[in-house]
Amino acid sequence: MSPVRIGVLGCGRIGRMHAELIHRRVPGAEVAAVYDVVDSASAALAEDLGVPRASMPGRVFEADDVDAVAICTSTHTHIDLLTAAAEAGKAAFVEKPLALDLADVDRGIAAAEAAGIPVQVGFNRRFDPSHRYVRQRVAGGDLGDVHLVRVSSRDPEPPPLRYLDESGGIFCDMTIHDFDMIRFITGSEVAEVYATGGVLIDDAIKDAGDLDTAVIVCTHDNGAISAIDNSRQAVYGYDQRVEAFGSAGMAASDNPLTATAVARTADGFHGPTLPYFFLERYIPSYLAEWAAFVAVAEGAPSPVTLADGRAPLVIGLAAWRSVRERRPVHISEIG
Repeated sequence: MSPVRIGVLGCGRIGRMHAELIHRRVPGAEVAAVYDVVDSASAALAEDLGVPRASMPGRVFEADDVDAVAICTSTHTHIDLLTAAAEAGKAAFVEKPLALDLADVDRGIAAAEAAGIPVQVGFNRRFDPSHRYVRQRVAGGDLGDVHLVRVSSRDPEPPPLRYLDESGGIFCDMTIHDFDMIRFITGSEVAEVYATGGVLIDDAIKDAGDLDTAVIVCTHDNGAISAIDNSRQAVYGYDQRVEAFGSAGMAASDNPLTATAVARTADGFHGPTLPYFFLERYIPSYLAEWAAFVAVAEGAPSPVTLADGRAPLVIGLAAWRSVRERRPVHISEIG
């Protein structure tokens, strides 16, 4: 069977990572072309991979030797590029968030559905083996009725301040992964959101209108309650943990370490650190994500649909309203 030939749109840190994984480590896939608004970025990646560089995105969509596209560009461009993929009849992988405006999201969904193209949204944590184990225990009924889900999500350092201006803020950029996880783990939609937060790390984040520390409590349609805690600065590394507690037990995922060695001395136990950032922490999940997309491009159902991409944005917008109005917000208030 011929490989799925993927055109990668966006050659920044995320796009470059995706392109390198596809081209070098994902069976049944290859990068057919790359594009970025910054010519030097696409030129460098094209040279590294030995693939063609497109001078504009339309060249990727029009190419007969491109079967699918990976949309890894800035958030504000996602929907227009998804719409172009729909018009070209190309399968599409779209990074999160789909957009920061629900009207734009719905426009992209309508275009993709009208064209009938396969689409997978880039919520890679669903493919992490440890997080998936928790989901499997819940789905298999091993924990009985799920009562509580807890997610801790803490970055090792804040993003550049210039990034915050276009990110949609902590809830639509960082916590959006956690909103996806609580839907994934519980198998139930979120009905109500209560969020609180502050700026405890860098006052410049407050000046940008954002938060760096937050706690969000969500009530699900099935009655389960999820609690998420976020920090933009965990000095000990990239901290990502999930726990599900139910009437018959609990299941939890923990962080991998950079090594499995341990030292025991008179002073106590000493071990290696956590991976410092997502590129080290989640490579296995990214590989599994791309293996899934290859199957989607070949006709398999999408494991992360456009509806799965929309729902966490709605929760994020509800969280922002909750913080600003200091009250619980029902999802129906957002749309």
